[in-house]
Amino acid sequence: MFNCTVSGVEMRKRQAAHIEAPPQAPGQPRPNTCCLCWCGCCKCLWNDDRMERSERQTCTKMDSIEATEEQRPSLEEVLSWARSFEMMLRSLEGREVFRQFLRSEYSEDNLLFWLACEELKKETDPTAVDEKARIIYEDYVSILSPKEVSLDSRVREGINQSLAEPSNLMYEEAQLQIYTLMHRDSFPRFLNSSVYRDLLASRRRTCLDT
Repeated sequence: MFNCTVSGVEMRKRQAAHIEAPPQAPGQPRPNTCCLCWCGCCKCLWNDDRMERSERQTCTKMDSIEATEEQRPSLEEVLSWARSFEMMLRSLEGREVFRQFLRSEYSEDNLLFWLACEELKKETDPTAVDEKARIIYEDYVSILSPKEVSLDSRVREGINQSLAEPSNLMYEEAQLQIYTLMHRDSFPRFLNSSVYRDLLASRRRTCLDT
């Protein structure tokens, strides 16, 4: 049986011998002695690989930051939101900024309900339709829900009747009612809010700087 225990003195001798070894000739591969490179002081392949991995990770993080900055809406896009509520809702950045404003007015659930209905309308699988329709009801329509949206009694009763046989269009009338509420009530205040005005000023400064 081999004795795998290496004394501290012997280990230091091996490390010293490795560090003081003459440099390799150009093009000649270096020996892979990674087992003794725990201190990180030598130039072995393991340390090279570790540094390369670290550089790749740093580059990946920087790419991610740059990609996030590139996703910011342009001045033209921000201006277009003021002209069209529909255009703002079609924009991912527009929805996020509008949602931020609605959150300040405690009416974020109106937008979340509208988005959930949009997703339901795209669904074709009957099992998924049943599940999503039930979730929307429990989250936004049921009187027991803390996120209940404001729907008139006629629309609410129609939804209750549709629960027996859910469909991907069962919330269409309720969705239109919430859309109209956001368009007529929340949207004008959003355009006059600091959330929108600050974003618009920021985009204008960016254009001037470039």
